[in-house]
Amino acid sequence: MAKDHEPTDDSTDLALIARWKAGDERAATSLVARHAPALARFAVSLGQRADVDEVVQDTFVRAFGSMNSFRADSSLRTWLFTIERRLILDRRRSERRRRDDTSVDDVDAATEFDALDEIVAEEAESRVRRAVDQLSRLQKEVFLLRVNEGLSYKEIAEVVGSTEGAARVHYHNAMRAVKESLYV
Repeated sequence: MAKDHEPTDDSTDLALIARWKAGDERAATSLVARHAPALARFAVSLGQRADVDEVVQDTFVRAFGSMNSFRADSSLRTWLFTIERRLILDRRRSERRRRDDTSVDDVDAATEFDALDEIVAEEAESRVRRAVDQLSRLQKEVFLLRVNEGLSYKEIAEVVGSTEGAARVHYHNAMRAVKESLYV
């Protein structure tokens, strides 16, 4: 799973935050441009199929509304992932309360693979997705934050609200489970 983004520079984020706090609206636009693609990927990896752009936008609205509470103990990206994860979990709880057990959501629909992919690539991707989908919610989040976003165990622990050691264990167990399901 290749990353299509350049690594973020925390000092650049801090400089943009300072500029935004000083009234430079272009700094906010730059922050959104730097982090929106990763937030969208993370939302999709957590199963958010519909309204991904809305979730990303809500994440930034909440972040900019709380920017004074950002202490830079972690990277801005880690803080944004944490906000987005909470928003998605809140949305799921809300949807569960409203949903009728007999309805079928678009989230339950199977996703299509690109028709241009080769048959072997499609099968491999399908097997990996099935393996990842079988992980527990926490293992899946840890695995995807590590593999897709390249976060450190410390950053992952901050996003999911655990310890660094627990993040390592969840990742190790997730990797083992994925490997086992691929070689069955």
